[in-house]
Amino acid sequence: MSSTKTKTTVKSILISQPKPEEGEKSPYYDLADERKIKVDFRHFIHVEGIDGQEFRQTRVELKDHTAVIITSKSAINHYFRLAEEMRFDVPDSMKFFCTNETIAKYLQKYIVYRKRKISFGKAQFNDLLPLIIKNKSEKFLLPLSAQHNGSISVILKNNDINFSEAIMYKTVISDLSDLADVNYDMLVFFSPSGIESLYHNFPDFKQNKTSIAVWGKSTAEAVIKKGLTINVQAPMPKIPSMKKAIEMYIDGK
Repeated sequence: MSSTKTKTTVKSILISQPKPEEGEKSPYYDLADERKIKVDFRHFIHVEGIDGQEFRQTRVELKDHTAVIITSKSAINHYFRLAEEMRFDVPDSMKFFCTNETIAKYLQKYIVYRKRKISFGKAQFNDLLPLIIKNKSEKFLLPLSAQHNGSISVILKNNDINFSEAIMYKTVISDLSDLADVNYDMLVFFSPSGIESLYHNFPDFKQNKTSIAVWGKSTAEAVIKKGLTINVQAPMPKIPSMKKAIEMYIDGK
């Protein structure tokens, strides 16, 4: 968090995430309305699916599993996409273990929620782990991105969970060339991949007077490695959300 105690002029913010779907609420819409500032959304990275032919080469069989561990909406999208591609009819008996309730509710896009066996944690994977351990008799499938860091797999192995890794999608850098002549007072990043995309698209990027907000330790480390200054960081003690962190920065707190 910046140490400045004076109010900061921020009239435009670029959020390096996809624009919320129509009708979907976002704290950044509230921020724009409350502070009378411009807030835009833009994919700095996007997700592409692994096709059925490539997935078959991994020799992971969807039908051999009785439960699925879900850590993101992308995991849900590509699990059901591949199931359809491979003509696997997901049985009603399939159990889903999701890291939080928001992700669990997203399953409604593909299944009748109330008819399924769905469990979820509070926020982090460690919150979900006790529920997985209670169901050790299941054969779990863990849908992953090709760029996963392996931390969840390590935890599952350490707890003797019977599971298979399933690479179903990959993260790809988006083309941001149309933003070359567009300036924002603040850029907001949520992953190291966002920083990678920034420099891939704009190798000569200079921070100058642009404020930079980051979510999470790994994102902060990626920003520091590039020699940039972090002005806003979340989550922090008593600052659980990015919206709150940005508001405090604008107010000079």
